[in-house]
Amino acid sequence: MRVGTRVMGAAVAAGLLLSSAAACGGGDGDETAEGGGELKGVTIEVAAKWTGPEEKNFRKVLDAFQKKTGATVNYASTGENTDAFLGPRIEAGNPPDVAILPQPGLMQQYAEKGSLKPLSQDVVAEVDENFAPYWKKLGSVDGKTYGVMVKAAYKSILWYRPQAFSDAGVQTPATWQDLVKTAGTLQESGTTPFTLAAGPDDSWTLTDWFENVYLSQAGPENYDKLAEHEIKWTDPTVKKALETLAEVWGKPDFFNGGVATATKTKFDESVTQVFGQEKAAMVYGGDFAAANIATTDAKVGTDAKVMAFPKAGDNAPAVLGGDVAVVLKDGKGAQELMKFLASPEAGKEWAKLGGYLTPNKNVPPDAYSDPVAKQLVGQLQQAGDAARYDLSDLTPAAFGATPGDGMWEALRAFVQNPDDVEGTQKKLEAEAAEAYK
Repeated sequence: MRVGTRVMGAAVAAGLLLSSAAACGGGDGDETAEGGGELKGVTIEVAAKWTGPEEKNFRKVLDAFQKKTGATVNYASTGENTDAFLGPRIEAGNPPDVAILPQPGLMQQYAEKGSLKPLSQDVVAEVDENFAPYWKKLGSVDGKTYGVMVKAAYKSILWYRPQAFSDAGVQTPATWQDLVKTAGTLQESGTTPFTLAAGPDDSWTLTDWFENVYLSQAGPENYDKLAEHEIKWTDPTVKKALETLAEVWGKPDFFNGGVATATKTKFDESVTQVFGQEKAAMVYGGDFAAANIATTDAKVGTDAKVMAFPKAGDNAPAVLGGDVAVVLKDGKGAQELMKFLASPEAGKEWAKLGGYLTPNKNVPPDAYSDPVAKQLVGQLQQAGDAARYDLSDLTPAAFGATPGDGMWEALRAFVQNPDDVEGTQKKLEAEAAEAYK
């Protein structure tokens, strides 16, 4: 699965595995609704890609809305290809009332086609109250607010085996230089520092490495400019980030099996190689890697822990993926549901169920049900306005979301030839220029 583009949500809870079961239908309106039943008799259809435990938890959030308002909410799973589900229904004039999209780029595409309804003033006020301006901007197109970032995946972490660190006598590194030193000490002690998922279909992980380093060094403003191609990929800030990555990527002995293995390794394999086979001490993966760890005997929080992605510059990076809710049909019910989803009330309800993070600043860390989620949301809230959405997901798909092409393949080639910084920059710029036409 392309976790970097179609983020699978924040699968923090160990054992939160995705199933392929899809379902329609929802709860029935509660006549004793806490909110007075102001939406009694109103039916709302919501479509999202979630199945399995993610769907089950989302249904509980919808149940809370039904009890509050008296509305009836029906749920439809879109499957992984959200556009393939929604596109024909939009064309036929029969879209769901509310849809939850896996990336802002799709929201922008629908907005530009006139397929979305702007959020009402009440919903926008709720967004203003609970989200930093960046997240409102991410849900807006041409000055109109269409989306609410309802669920996030935190991507500024590294997973590690505490036992491997203890055996080598090292602590979790806070800076990039500390990370390089820690990796060297691990290697000298006989433990391979990393596994790396740089296979053709999984080199989205490499874009995440780059994004964390770039955001830390170049800062949020330059990050935004690069995402919109206002800065070229031949810029000195990109050169610096690639040179920094080469301090790790340029040392084949730092990786399980060296470059030859890394460039064939899938994401799930990179995680299980660390926690199931103990072939290395660390692996990059967002909080959703917990689902992969759950397939091993390792326990999240004890045998498998997370550390903040080490600072490569002045800023502690906070990169997120996530899902954005939008309105496709006019109606009080849809707007009221959006207002609820933007509220701390919905966020707290969701947080206690596990497998969830939100950029809603008024959902406190103690609302979360597991310690890893509390840790990550604390890092997210500390980042504040400096937190940013996954850069590759903000670029045209041809550049940032295509296996074997664009950003994925350029960085994969860089892993194989980390001395070629200038050539990598030129390749990135040429492909970005073509994609942004």
